[in-house]
Amino acid sequence: MEKKQLRWPFFVVNPKSYLYGEDILKLAKYTDKLAEKYDFDVLFTAQLIDLPRIIDECPHLVPCAQYMESLKPGRGMGHVLPEALAAAGVKATFLNHAENPSTVHELAATIARANEVGILTVVCADSVEEGEMIASLKPDVMVCELTSLIGTGTVAGEDYMRASTEAVKAVSPTTQVLQAAGIHSGENVYDAIKYGADGTGGTSGIVAAEDPFATLDEMFEALDRARTDFAK
Repeated sequence: MEKKQLRWPFFVVNPKSYLYGEDILKLAKYTDKLAEKYDFDVLFTAQLIDLPRIIDECPHLVPCAQYMESLKPGRGMGHVLPEALAAAGVKATFLNHAENPSTVHELAATIARANEVGILTVVCADSVEEGEMIASLKPDVMVCELTSLIGTGTVAGEDYMRASTEAVKAVSPTTQVLQAAGIHSGENVYDAIKYGADGTGGTSGIVAAEDPFATLDEMFEALDRARTDFAK
């Protein structure tokens, strides 16, 4: 199965376990409208049980699992099978997030399995050094975010964003880089692209906002401006 190719700049909405059921579907539908309006590629993560409905009702999103394993069909009770995700219409998966880390061996094996079934890999790294190491596995997207900033509303500075992006590109030029930790405003979104990221997005900066829909409006408008101002 051929993998989705993300267009620059792309966006990620990652509700983690904050939302589920009807609440996450409402957010997904609103995000879907913005993805269509601005013609952006938007990855949207959800609990596995919520993904099929989002896939059915939100055709402009790139449905993304929050985790996957290197399991093959057969034994493997309680694990996440790549073929099952692909068959359901899932197009991408996060791996090695600080809240669900992988061993290097499992990470390498899971990236290989994702390549087999046509699922994009979005792999997290906590530092410039870890980013360089993981980039050698040739993931589709690297998330360069300092674990210490996740959920804090504090964004990594220009120096870190530029250094981590350049470190990944030096090892794997085809890997796209997502800068996301602490993103909570349109200004943050604009700056991430300005500082060299291929994409950005958020979790608590969106779902914990006073008005998540208004926050998404602000972020998408800023991403649209960045697309114009920093066109590659």
